[in-house]
Amino acid sequence: MRLIRNIFKLIFSSIELVFLLICLCNVWVFGLTNGRTYNKISKIPPREIALVLGTSPRMRSGISNPYFTKRMDAAALLYHHGKIKKIIVSGEKSKGYNEPAAMKNYLIYQEGVPEDIIIEDPKGFNTYQSILRCKDVYNKKNVIIVSQGFHNLRALFFARNNSMNALGFDAQDVNKPESFYRNQSREILARVIAVVYFVLGISPD
Repeated sequence: MRLIRNIFKLIFSSIELVFLLICLCNVWVFGLTNGRTYNKISKIPPREIALVLGTSPRMRSGISNPYFTKRMDAAALLYHHGKIKKIIVSGEKSKGYNEPAAMKNYLIYQEGVPEDIIIEDPKGFNTYQSILRCKDVYNKKNVIIVSQGFHNLRALFFARNNSMNALGFDAQDVNKPESFYRNQSREILARVIAVVYFVLGISPD
């Protein structure tokens, strides 16, 4: 009986530690990025360049991905209001799949953004790589990161810890309750992984 009690104590203690870790990691991310995300174009300070984080232009069903279009809308809004001069579209490029090209084409033909101000980054395989390449490959530190709000916090965490003078401009979220809760839950855990990687000095794949 005592053995069973000790096992349950160990389980509950482990759960408490995991919960504490999740809370502390998310508090760190929120604290580091506090006051650096914006959702109103009139409020965000200008920066040299926008970094638009990639996502698939279409959903599995084949219809247009609203997360993609809203990010393009937000990037174009920054340009047309004179908040930025250049745009880096960063995402995955592989055989038969090219996020940066899709982003560039949408900005040009749907949003009226000049082609010559758009830079394609075909090796932004994840959020961390997009941030790091913006700084190290394209030598841009004064940036506005464009994504949905739930994603921007983690992106800003990476940017701030890489000595970038970054802000976040939140693209409009998708107004579906199931999407909201799924994204928020996923990002809570993703922030924990981001913090653990940073503390251990590991670069995410």
